[in-house]
Amino acid sequence: MINVTRSFMPPIEEYENYIKGIWENRYLTNEGPNLQELKSKLKEYLNLENINIVTNGTIALELAIRALGIEDGEIITTPFSFVATTSSIMWEKCTPVFVDIDRETLCIDVAKIEEKITPRTKAIMAVHVFGYPCDVEKIEKIAQKHNLKVIYDGAHAFGSRYKGKSLLSYGDITTCSFHATKLFHTIEGGACFTKTKELDDKIQSLKTFGAINGNYEIVGTNAKMTEFNAAMGLANIKYINEIIEERKKICNLYDQLLKGYVERPKEYDGLEYNYIYYPIILKDEQQTLDIIKKLNENEINPRRYFYPSLNILNFIDKKEACPISEDITKRILCLPLYNGLKEEEVHKICDIIKK
Repeated sequence: MINVTRSFMPPIEEYENYIKGIWENRYLTNEGPNLQELKSKLKEYLNLENINIVTNGTIALELAIRALGIEDGEIITTPFSFVATTSSIMWEKCTPVFVDIDRETLCIDVAKIEEKITPRTKAIMAVHVFGYPCDVEKIEKIAQKHNLKVIYDGAHAFGSRYKGKSLLSYGDITTCSFHATKLFHTIEGGACFTKTKELDDKIQSLKTFGAINGNYEIVGTNAKMTEFNAAMGLANIKYINEIIEERKKICNLYDQLLKGYVERPKEYDGLEYNYIYYPIILKDEQQTLDIIKKLNENEINPRRYFYPSLNILNFIDKKEACPISEDITKRILCLPLYNGLKEEEVHKICDIIKK
């Protein structure tokens, strides 16, 4: 079976070495030596200072909202994302206000943001879709003009660099997922990357039950990563450049074989891409379903990523039309992409699509 993704696994003996260390020191959680070493290595690799590692990418979004003091009101966001982008806003008792996407980049359409701003708007939560950057410069200008906070959902952004900087460095807070299906993973995990040390300290307190200097002074939660998860991160981080390079070769082969058959998201100037997904955009929903059926018949599982458009979910009270997102979600498909995917398997996938 060829699935849309397959988790990267380091050599087992390298992971076992870190696990043996846990057995020896009996430090299982509470930000032990593995977590501290992982944080140091991530700072070095990403060239970022304020990194707070947490249990998963969803709680990272929730912590970002809480750390910025957004306790009520509206957050402008995109309908083209994984459900956690929307559910985290609602979990924090805020209201998502959907702005349609740009047809070429698939990220939030910055030209449509200001018309959705109201006196209740507190923040913009945009998504670096498939590791491609939002228009960070224009979003920053809009936020400054209207005194709004900026959160980026960077679940797909690890390893992407824009204009010489990690894509995780933009906004007041950018979150990331270290889920097992991501380029860099800790089995389950995530992180918040903050603009200031003050925000980093706030997240540290929120994720450790609200503790400040040993006293429980604010309402917090438990979002600490275990030493076992951090061990997987330590075993994986040394391979990240190799992971990206191999995925780049697979994507280039897809590009070569599918040129003229499918649409692809717009390429960016100034972007060093991480090759986290390979999305294609097809003619219509029927063609998408037909291709899925044919691939499935050949034991190949692509993914409708993202589907459906979040603005039409049942639990959204105020339905707002986002015609571009609603259209793209019916026509987009992510093809298998992972380290170890064979060249002949890529040829097989592309032959089925072209037929």
